[in-house]
Parts: sequence; C-alpha cells; structure tokens
Amino acid sequence: MSSARIVDSAEVDPTATIGDGSAIWHLVQVRDQARIGKNCIIGRGAYIGTGVVIGDNCKIQNYALVYEPAEIGNGVFIGPAAVLTNDQFPRAVNPDGSIKSASDWDAVGVKIGDGASIGARAICVAPLTIGAWALVAAGAVVTKDVPDYALVVGTPAKRIRWVGRAGVPLENIGDNLFRCPVTEQIYREISSDLLEIQG
Repeated sequence: MSSARIVDSAEVDPTATIGDGSAIWHLVQVRDQARIGKNCIIGRGAYIGTGVVIGDNCKIQNYALVYEPAEIGNGVFIGPAAVLTNDQFPRAVNPDGSIKSASDWDAVGVKIGDGASIGARAICVAPLTIGAWALVAAGAVVTKDVPDYALVVGTPAKRIRWVGRAGVPLENIGDNLFRCPVTEQIYREISSDLLEIQG
C-alpha cells in the first residue's frame, strides 16, 4: 500500500498510481492511468491528465495544468498556473459544426528532462522537449525545443544564458567554458549544446 497523502477534496482516479511519500493537495484532479512517482508534491488545484507520467521528487505547484500525454522526468519543478498543452490546432468543433470528440484529434505532448524548472504561468506549447536542468522563465511561451541547461525567456521563448544544476546563470570563463558560481562545476559549450566536464 502506498504511503502517499491524498487530501479528501482531491479527485484521484482509482487507476492512477501515486508513489510513496507523495502529497496530493486540495482540489487536485489526477486522471485515469496517470503515474506519479515517489516524494512528489502536487499543489492545490493542479490538473494531471490521463496517462501523464511524472517522475520522482517533482513539485507541481498550485493550478498547474499538465495535459496528456506529457512525460515529466525526475526532480522537475512546474510553477504555479503553468500549462503544458496537447493540441497543435485546437478547435471546439469540426468544420461541419459538430462538437469535437477525443477521436477527432491527435494529442501531442510535452517532455521535460530531469531537474528542469518551468516558471509560474509559463506555457509550453506541444509538441516539444525541454532538456534536463533547463530553466523556463515565468510567463514565457515555449514553442520550440529547449536544450539541456538552457535559460529561456520571453514570447516566444529564446535562450539568453546557460544555467547549471543549481539553477543560477553560469559564468563565462572563456574558451567556451562556463562555471557555476554555486557548485563550481565546469561546463563546455559545443555546437549550441552545453555539457558537464567530468572531474
């Protein structure tokens, strides 16, 4: 039996899986077949769609909307009122005026790598992938894939800096090398990607 904490006002489908140590707070809706990992916090009023997969140690803040078929890695932060969409060409009705049903469109998802953070009220427009340890600024509208360790801001979101695992901007120390001011980890930029240097 799971040791998850689920408050009475949350609506969790019986087919959803909630990992040990996770907390599902007030007015959360977790849909059928969703899988939430261990030690996650799902804040007040959040929505987790059908079949969404969330890794371990994630924080999904108040009123975030995570639509299927999103896939979220371990240690991901999704800020208050952020939205992960799933319909490239949304319409309420078909061309003949009939109401669209689930069979009238193909859901596309957002994938988020381990350790990444999505700021408050950011919108991630599927289909796209947000790389590991990337940081999406509050209010950004992301329409293209985001590389690992990228800091993106604006509408549409563009990369303005690199960040490390600590989430703070890296210092450029020359020769395509960057250093984290918190951890002292060194990174190398290669062809618009950033890689950690071992040792």
